[in-house]
Amino acid sequence: MLKKGEALQKEISGSAANNRWFTPKNYDQAIDQIAAKWLDKESLETWAGNYSFPDLAPQKNIGLVLAGNIPMVGFHDWLSAFVSGNNALIKLSDKDPYVLPFLVSQLEEAFPDLKGQSQFVERLTDYDATIATGSDNSARYFEYYFGSKPHIIRKNRNAIAVLSGAESGEELDGLAKDIFSYFGLGCRNVSKIYIPERFDISAFMEKMHEQKELVLHNKYKNNFDYNHTLFLMNKVDHYTNGCLLLLEDPSLTSRIATLHYEVYGSLEQLESELAQDQDKIQCVVSSLDLKSLPVISFGEAQNPGLTDYADGVDTVDFLNSL
Repeated sequence: MLKKGEALQKEISGSAANNRWFTPKNYDQAIDQIAAKWLDKESLETWAGNYSFPDLAPQKNIGLVLAGNIPMVGFHDWLSAFVSGNNALIKLSDKDPYVLPFLVSQLEEAFPDLKGQSQFVERLTDYDATIATGSDNSARYFEYYFGSKPHIIRKNRNAIAVLSGAESGEELDGLAKDIFSYFGLGCRNVSKIYIPERFDISAFMEKMHEQKELVLHNKYKNNFDYNHTLFLMNKVDHYTNGCLLLLEDPSLTSRIATLHYEVYGSLEQLESELAQDQDKIQCVVSSLDLKSLPVISFGEAQNPGLTDYADGVDTVDFLNSL
């Protein structure tokens, strides 16, 4: 169903030409994750089995406004609309306009009963509910246009990592994936690390330097150079290894090619502080046992399962409630 044949590769190549951030490697990662985690038969049956779907419930028209920060980021919303028996009216991002329509067409060929259940539209009209994903700025626009009907509107979120300082090389390799996958553009990419006192930053930066091939990508390199110059001109204290800029900053959101850090004293105090920012945190990566925060393993931030709902909002439950 999702075999990367010549036709799919043609769509991926077109997307890479349209948006230089969306490399074939990044598409391969996204499609492999979808196939392994979201389209596995057993996983789908377990997921769908968590819900009760009324047999006679009328189909609703669900407007899906998709983000374009990483490849195929709206696939889970489309799958939720399909599983709940609703029609999907899909407003694609102009940053990712080719691959999802192709994959939906392939599914419709394999399962003709699906035809007509998904429509790709330039403008949303005649919808019963909306799921829209974007930035804090676009969320205000979404609220204005879609606020009168049932909706899920997602804003900026970021992933964070809480380190002990005793992470293994394998765990740090996983953290590198969490930071650098998709050039760090996803809401599940780690944009800030929390480190204990006496943390060996030099060793950490040396380990992250293994991702140095990133600077061969011109858009990433341009952002790295721009931000590095900005920090130098403004005399911002920072560390650099040639492919990553690390600086102490309270913000959860970091620029492309940068990573923020903050030193914590006690885990109890840190958990209390993070609890106040839960509406800004997509997921927490750590090997530590954080009592009040669910954590995921290093290397798994960009490998969510079917029940790892964006912003913690169960989209299927929302759709069933309409």
